[in-house]
Amino acid sequence: MTMRRQPVVFVSHGAPSLVLESEAVAHRFFVRLGQTLPRPTAILCISAHWQDPQLALTGAAHPVTIHDFYGFPEALYQLHYLAPGDPELASEICHVLNKQGTACTVDAVRGLDHGAWSPLRMMYPQADIPVLQLSLMQQGSTREHYRLGTMLTALRDQGVLILASGGITHNLRELDRRADAPSAAFAVAFADWVHEQITRHDINSLLDYRRAAPQAQRNHPTEEHLLPLFVALGAAGDNNSGLRILHELCYGALSLDCYLWSEQPVTGWP
Repeated sequence: MTMRRQPVVFVSHGAPSLVLESEAVAHRFFVRLGQTLPRPTAILCISAHWQDPQLALTGAAHPVTIHDFYGFPEALYQLHYLAPGDPELASEICHVLNKQGTACTVDAVRGLDHGAWSPLRMMYPQADIPVLQLSLMQQGSTREHYRLGTMLTALRDQGVLILASGGITHNLRELDRRADAPSAAFAVAFADWVHEQITRHDINSLLDYRRAAPQAQRNHPTEEHLLPLFVALGAAGDNNSGLRILHELCYGALSLDCYLWSEQPVTGWP
């Protein structure tokens, strides 16, 4: 039997407290996403919240839940996501990356940070699918992360879902905590620009977003929350079935746009 190629998904994971907000639009979106995607044999997550001087991959058989945040409700710190790891798959992926000239090591101790476990807890609450987490390259460029994504594409044919988790905008200093905060023009302009380039499959403009996009520095004072998008773009390859499957601004300036690349229609989505 031929295994169906798994999609690539980029999600803006938002605040970790989203997992507690069952009535929020974004929470319901993540639940629905997990219900409609084809079930993977494993999940490889690239999160904005793990940067390493050298590329690293979790190799624990039972990765712990990392509560890498502060100032949130106590209930959030009591949550755990106890999905199994897959040390054998971690070794295989590292071998492939090293063979292609990208140095990678297996970290047998590190667990899953909230950029990985918070969306996964909503998507796959039973925590019964093996999860690996791949770091970002601390000094890596957009182009280097895009190339990394191209090296991961073959995993999709092995049943591995590639989940890139970051944020289309991420300037926490300019958030407006009011529930009815109006959308900030600088965030809207940037999110719309990203969507246009993805729709056009203009990879070069996206890779050069720091110069080409409106208000790039203001939306991303640091780059780590957008870098997972370039890994996703690389893993998606020439497939231009990019869909903006969630487009919502909260707190005025935090864009929760998510993108799906799938070579076959995903039931339940346009």
